[in-house]
Amino acid sequence: MRKVINRADSAKNIALESADSTNSVNAIDSACCGTNSADSANSIDSSDYGCCGNLDSADSLNAINSACCGVDSANLNSASATSATLVDLNIHESRSVKNPSFWEYFKQKYLITFYKPLPAVIALGILATYYFGFFGSVWAVTGEMTRWGGEILELFGADLSKYEYYNLTNLNGSPLTRNDGIMLIGMFLGCFIAALWANNVKLRFPASKIRVAQALIGGILSGFGARLAMGCNLANFFTGLPYFSLHTWVFVVFMIIGIYLGIKVINLPFMHSKAKLQKATKSHNLHQEQDRAKFLFYLGSVIFVACIVWIAYLTITGTPQQNKAIPLLGLALGFGLAFGFLISRAQICFTSAFRDLFLTGRSEMAKAVFIGIMISSLGAFSYIMLGNGIKMVWIGPNVVLGGFLFGFGIVLAGGCECGWIYRAVEGQVHYWIAGVGNIIGTIILALTWDIYAPSIAYPYPKLNLLGVFGNYGGLVVNYVLLLAMLGLIIMYSRYFFKAKKQAIYLKCA
Repeated sequence: MRKVINRADSAKNIALESADSTNSVNAIDSACCGTNSADSANSIDSSDYGCCGNLDSADSLNAINSACCGVDSANLNSASATSATLVDLNIHESRSVKNPSFWEYFKQKYLITFYKPLPAVIALGILATYYFGFFGSVWAVTGEMTRWGGEILELFGADLSKYEYYNLTNLNGSPLTRNDGIMLIGMFLGCFIAALWANNVKLRFPASKIRVAQALIGGILSGFGARLAMGCNLANFFTGLPYFSLHTWVFVVFMIIGIYLGIKVINLPFMHSKAKLQKATKSHNLHQEQDRAKFLFYLGSVIFVACIVWIAYLTITGTPQQNKAIPLLGLALGFGLAFGFLISRAQICFTSAFRDLFLTGRSEMAKAVFIGIMISSLGAFSYIMLGNGIKMVWIGPNVVLGGFLFGFGIVLAGGCECGWIYRAVEGQVHYWIAGVGNIIGTIILALTWDIYAPSIAYPYPKLNLLGVFGNYGGLVVNYVLLLAMLGLIIMYSRYFFKAKKQAIYLKCA
């Protein structure tokens, strides 16, 4: 490492050296804001720390966060830092070859290097549209996690037939025979393959008890809130808004409120970890690091080939479902692999888009998400016109409270369902705990649903924009709302940086 930051003042001084740039404002924010997000080292793009100049991106990010933000030092030795180190090693290796082969170029660019959010989110939006077209349901995960929780209870002899929520979610079959079940398994495998190829797999433990508590409580709240509102930030946000159900807009508004208040809570002094600052260094044994990277890459390739064989087996031996021309289980596994690979390589956590916006003013992910939704909306509309049904949910207090609890919970836990899945397979134990908490939250909701659903859900209407405004009118209204959200995101980001720069100049005057 060319230079090491080992004190908070050093981090702040480096940030102040180039305070006129947007990147420097991000670095200053990271240096001074007291962020305590468990996934900061993963979710924050190192390109936003360009103000660090001659520092290695991974090293400077670790140093700045650990110096000023109270983030667990164990989590700072994260997938991103590991990947950045090995990417650097691979770059040095490739520089020794005057004309690298096509394979080496492809491997570095598409299998190891992190993707930019916009193209990745657009690809996810297109995939989600085709998923809707093939399966007639939206890309979602917490519904299947609810089934997994119910099946765990059944292993212990519980009779779930008397619980209405488990009847609503349909416990028929198993994860290996349900489309959503095998798709979710595919997501885990896709994330794991991506992490292995990029040498992002390393066991890391939370450095403090407060982080463990945040993961568990945040996971429970987000799981409970998602199922109370009948969907998480996939079914009620990224893949929900393109399908015109009015409840998704209500969910998004209160999810954003929950995220904003969650940020306020995690920045309270008692929520900060007491992690010790550790010097971030690269391994001097480059050959050992390269050997490990090669082994993990080969392991990921073996798993990938096994998944292709599994897809072929399911396609050849399966039977078509529900008047479909081809068996769908193999296709579901393929979609899951693609979803998982993309969210891992682009480090996609949909609701972190708003968290990053409120914390640092960074709007890249938020803009990418809404652009992806706008692209997906047109495809979804086409399939709806061809006869696919629309998911509609009661627009009642259940959506309001569920959206708020979900938004608050994912900030506390450090990531949404997509976020904790790819971080968990990278070996971050914090997100194992968040995942367990998520399933516990779905179980609590399902077992208590019959108590409050008659008063906060069932009496309220189910509405969609196409039914209220007509087919083309509903499409136009949805795009107007999406464009309005995109405009608000851009305006807030500009306001944030303007206010931040003014505060810096006043402080330095």
